[in-house]
Amino acid sequence: MTPTLVRQHLPHAGAAARVDLCARARDWSEIQERMLVPLYEAVYERLAVGPGTRLLGLGCGSGLALLMAASRGAAVTGVESSSPERLALARERLLPEAGDTRARAGTRLVDGSPRGAADARTSAYTLVTAFEPIGCLAGDSDGLGEALADARPFVERGAPVVLAGWGPPERCATSSVLRVATKLADPLRGTASWRPALRDDLEEVVQRAGLRPDGSGRVACPFGYADVESAVRGLLSTGLFDGAIAATDQAQVDKELAEALHPHQRRDGTVWMPNVFRYLIARVP
Repeated sequence: MTPTLVRQHLPHAGAAARVDLCARARDWSEIQERMLVPLYEAVYERLAVGPGTRLLGLGCGSGLALLMAASRGAAVTGVESSSPERLALARERLLPEAGDTRARAGTRLVDGSPRGAADARTSAYTLVTAFEPIGCLAGDSDGLGEALADARPFVERGAPVVLAGWGPPERCATSSVLRVATKLADPLRGTASWRPALRDDLEEVVQRAGLRPDGSGRVACPFGYADVESAVRGLLSTGLFDGAIAATDQAQVDKELAEALHPHQRRDGTVWMPNVFRYLIARVP
């Protein structure tokens, strides 16, 4: 699911040719990204995000979390390095054509490193968020420490840094569906294999980044879809199944993913999977 729910890792060049990245980004923006709205709202409420907040969103994806912060009066900057397609959609949301009254003052969107989002005139950020949940894909936090290190010189001392992660598998119904990715991609198994979330995933990132833990919380984020087809498209948009597509083919992945979703389909055809996500607040010393 930053925006990834997980960061997009294409196993090799052949997989990239078999995935329509623009369509995937659109599915993420229109179907999947909204599943994490309760997480965004809980964090913004707890940290009283509003006028005066200068927010830096790492892995901002297609920008929904930034849009919600901006609607509270925050000045927002988004950085996205893994998906230019998602970033293009964020620009449509947050930086519409000149003269459009929807344009948000002070909004910046950058393709690349947090260093590219700051200059001598930039005020220090008062909040950093990394809402792409980690703890579901082996190695999915590898680039996060580097991004935090790049951002740190531009963040106020004592400012909160928020990281997000999957909850324990027994509290995430989607975990059973995500196992399909590992089963089908077994010949290519490596750093992009699914794994269950571990208790200290977030704490380990914070420790490596030299930040000080300062509270945490859990938020229910059920995944709800109009039908199985929408669920398949939404889950594929996370990028987690790209290895499976490379190892087999799109039709096989679609079929097995749809089968894995059947236990979660209700009588009216909708798909409902309760999940719990965790966030950790750390402070810049």
